[in-house]
Amino acid sequence: MLQQHFEESNIKIQERFRELKKKSPDQLKSRLKLSWSNWAFGRESLAGSAARLAKSKVPYIELHGNHYCPDLGYKVDETLKILSDHGLKVSGVCGMFSADNDLACNRAVCRQAAIDYLDREVPFTKAVGGTYLLVVPGAVGRPKAYDNVEFERSAETLAMRGDLFVKHGIKAAIEPIRSAEVSLVHTVEDSKRYLEQVGHPGVGHINGDVYHMQSEERHIGDAIVNAGGQLVNLHMADSNRCAMGEGAMDLATIIRALYVIGYNQGDRFVTFEPLGPGGDPYPAMHGIPDKPKLDSLVETSIRYFRDCEEMVLAE
Repeated sequence: MLQQHFEESNIKIQERFRELKKKSPDQLKSRLKLSWSNWAFGRESLAGSAARLAKSKVPYIELHGNHYCPDLGYKVDETLKILSDHGLKVSGVCGMFSADNDLACNRAVCRQAAIDYLDREVPFTKAVGGTYLLVVPGAVGRPKAYDNVEFERSAETLAMRGDLFVKHGIKAAIEPIRSAEVSLVHTVEDSKRYLEQVGHPGVGHINGDVYHMQSEERHIGDAIVNAGGQLVNLHMADSNRCAMGEGAMDLATIIRALYVIGYNQGDRFVTFEPLGPGGDPYPAMHGIPDKPKLDSLVETSIRYFRDCEEMVLAE
């Protein structure tokens, strides 16, 4: 064995990147669009989060999908005013699917809650200028399956709101999540099968997450290439789910793979979501923010990513 298998994939992606650079250098002029998912900032005000991101020159924000009930969540006019004051645009909305609003649940009331949640969140995403809504096929924090038909039940439930995504021009981005956190849809291939099962033109995209990919995929770069044009958002954190540069994630190969699939073109985003190690991450949304720590987290991650991107492009 001359090389480990992951090294073979690394080299193939690097060769494709260099071929792209040689034959179509103009396709590398635009940089990857960076965003930050704010739900893990906890109970911090949106204005406080926006100020932090603006300071670190993050142009986009992925908003916490916090419309859990009709009277809860961000208000459109107020949100747009705050973001405009800080020069931020919305990449998309991070849909939050727990046991209370579980598309795959065997209890009808929970599936209805998921449908009602989409009825609130999709129009909101459109109103604030977002392009995608992240959708998780099963509840985060529930790794044990209800039964052996939850895949079909989840897809059937989501298909009921396919027309809603079409009406508002919002991409439904299915997120595969590691098996330690959810009971179904763990890989890019799983997502593709799920999209086929849904079978609706309004549901056709993927939201990747490199932290989950390192657990479930054979090779992160290959999975990105496999997702191709269906990939509209990629959650980013280092291998330990902390700030970029504090782990062992092969960021250079990830960046090469993104350029290979033309990810720097159009409304496609790299969205930072360093939640820290652990199991169910949802409790983080209720925490009291440590502002100096969060300031450092954002500044360090963005700088490290951009430095690595420039290094790759200078090869």
